[in-house]
Amino acid sequence: MKFVLIPDSFKGTLSSTRICELLAEKAREILPGCTTVPIPVADGGEGSVDCFLNALGGEKIPETVTGPFFENVQAFYGSIDDGRTAVIEMAACAGLPLAEGRLDPERTTTYGVGELILRAADRGARRIILGLGGSCTNDGGCGAAAAVGVRFRNAAGDRFVPVGGTLAEIVSVDVSHLAPQLRDVEIVAMCDIDNPMYGEKGAAYVFAPQKGADPAAVRRLDDGLRHLCAIVQRDLGVSLSEVPGAGAAGAMGAGMVAFFGAKLQMGIETVLDTTEFDRVIRDADVIFTGEGKLDSQSLRGKVVIGVARRAKRQGKPVVAIVGGVEPEGEAAYAEGVTAAFSINRLPEDFAVSRGKSEANLSATAESIFRLIRATSGAYGA
Repeated sequence: MKFVLIPDSFKGTLSSTRICELLAEKAREILPGCTTVPIPVADGGEGSVDCFLNALGGEKIPETVTGPFFENVQAFYGSIDDGRTAVIEMAACAGLPLAEGRLDPERTTTYGVGELILRAADRGARRIILGLGGSCTNDGGCGAAAAVGVRFRNAAGDRFVPVGGTLAEIVSVDVSHLAPQLRDVEIVAMCDIDNPMYGEKGAAYVFAPQKGADPAAVRRLDDGLRHLCAIVQRDLGVSLSEVPGAGAAGAMGAGMVAFFGAKLQMGIETVLDTTEFDRVIRDADVIFTGEGKLDSQSLRGKVVIGVARRAKRQGKPVVAIVGGVEPEGEAAYAEGVTAAFSINRLPEDFAVSRGKSEANLSATAESIFRLIRATSGAYGA
């Protein structure tokens, strides 16, 4: 039998890679000779590069680039598909851990992200997958844009690199000097939220407080994003105000659309396309997926539902192994989920059960594979 394993992580307990390992171990134990195909999934934040490399092979390329406070930091990106595709997680050079103890989204930059994009293109990447997540920035992607040749000028006519606190100083933006090696590069930004660029549900109000912004700073950051949106509309003819996901990662989503011509795409859709999921599952017997909780958020197209919808086209059974199932999560069955199992075996607080996640997941997997063995006809019960 062939099992395709494509879970998301269980936030705060199990990585997607570890879940794949545990499922594969139980599958081989209960069904000797079976084949398992692991495709660990990340949401675009920390760990995304490793997930792609684990699923597809490739190489992690180390790079020294500009950090969130314009200092040098050691970062990396993933090179897959014989170098034709690069996977970048912006958290590698603009992530929250790099600003620990000095959080300030009015001063931080995404400049290093642009440098990573340029380095990957210089090495021959024709497709770049950028994970938007875990950032400490709120600069609308202006730093990354400046790193690849986009020019921002202030009232004095001087070029500068805008940060969250100086977005309101931009009086013009010029993309005519964009690095030529990027002109034929396809860029896909993994984005699992639909927040707008600005406003009460936008980048500053929703995400900046966790990056160190107090209420006054949040208002200034939001005003700066509104100003940037207006400048981009005037100078580039690109409307960002209604773009779902534009508010991702300090409005990096908006910047990727405006300055890089990138496509914002749900993370799971990017993973499924890049791993050729439709081809991989053609001869699969069962597809295993999962996430921390199956609920109304899942139904918006996250990992479990994204996998189920693709599998449904080929009539493949999908088993979701999750931390918990909310009542509205049962709607997943209509989307292609065959069965959903919670790993928690006893009614316990999460503070207690989280420490048993590996054991609970293994026990649940064992029960499922025993059932498959008993009903498949290929093995004795």
